[in-house]
Amino acid sequence: MYETPEELDELQVLLDASLTRSTGHLRSIVSGRTLTAAQLTRLLTGMCTLALSTVTAGGEPRISGVDGHFLHGKWHFGTARTAAKARHLAARPATSAAHMRDQDLGVFTHGTVETLNPATGPHAPDWPDLLAYFKDCYGEDLFDWDNEVVFYRLHPHWMTVFAPDLAKLNGADSPQ
Repeated sequence: MYETPEELDELQVLLDASLTRSTGHLRSIVSGRTLTAAQLTRLLTGMCTLALSTVTAGGEPRISGVDGHFLHGKWHFGTARTAAKARHLAARPATSAAHMRDQDLGVFTHGTVETLNPATGPHAPDWPDLLAYFKDCYGEDLFDWDNEVVFYRLHPHWMTVFAPDLAKLNGADSPQ
């Protein structure tokens, strides 16, 4: 868990507001089966596979998988600079992401991406710390970190969680 108390508060406000703004149908499914920000950040550790959606120049949807890392209350992910999704996100930074674990957990996010390590120009202020985290996860020499890969942070404007049984997710008999 990398979140500060302020980031947890911000995430909780987002989760609550998102559920309030959702359709009655979604609320009927999720209400009473969701998690707090603190519970969510305890579950989303390490690499979590995301289904990431982008849009082509012609307005056609595309979906692909990425390694997602939930850090500071936001999804972070990378891809090859030559990937179609990198071109899509450069031109149209709005995206949606879903992380699902069978029928036990669904985290659904809509927002806009920020490029953390652009090919030219200044990097995000926290890029050195994030780069150290990613190198620790993947290995120092896996990529040419400056030229082969581009990393993003998804700034959510909507996020909801479906988790019908926290105890099952925790592998325990009682929820935390």
